[in-house]
Amino acid sequence: MTDLIPVLQTAIGPVILISGIGLLLLTMTNRLGRAIDRARLISSQLTQANSSSRADLEPQLRILWRRAGRIRTAIALSAASALSAALLVILIFFTAVLGLPTAWLIASLFTACMLCLIASLVLFMNDINQSLAALKLEIQAHVVRDG
Repeated sequence: MTDLIPVLQTAIGPVILISGIGLLLLTMTNRLGRAIDRARLISSQLTQANSSSRADLEPQLRILWRRAGRIRTAIALSAASALSAALLVILIFFTAVLGLPTAWLIASLFTACMLCLIASLVLFMNDINQSLAALKLEIQAHVVRDG
């Protein structure tokens, strides 16, 4: 039992990582839901829009489509990162209990976990930039129409 305590202490790091990724996934799924809701709203407005309104709404809808795809990919990468971290915890435990020489596998899983997380965060930042681009289009449409 005393040999197992350091192993459990080592496994806490990936567990904390899983918790953080869970919060990130919550944020991303909320953003995906908002993008989908906004796309549905714009789609319903398109059916009743005149040609000048359509020209304002269609670019926003295209941006929302790209955003939804990027958020979906970011969610998949975050989930893969959490899965890698969970496998890492199991591997650390079995390595200690069974005395397996798996340092290369542990390092590979940790690297995969971090690469997926980094790629997910890059896509998340891209989504934020895209949402600002859509906001700019919407503001420009109102300024031109009202100005």
